[in-house]
Amino acid sequence: MTRENRQRDGNGPLLSQRAAMVFLLAALVGIGATALASLAGNAWPLAVSAGCGAGAMAVLFFNQIID
Repeated sequence: MTRENRQRDGNGPLLSQRAAMVFLLAALVGIGATALASLAGNAWPLAVSAGCGAGAMAVLFFNQIID
């Protein structure tokens, strides 16, 4: 199928490659921050909150630097 047919049929990608890369990197940063906060001795709710905050900031950061 050509690209035009896929877009008319509604079978196109849900995210662009750039958006998928930004969200993937942000998820990895969030998971890493959660793991580090947990290993530092923080309670799980605090570690998850730190990971979510880091992931949110990572979305903004990677959105700016990835063209």
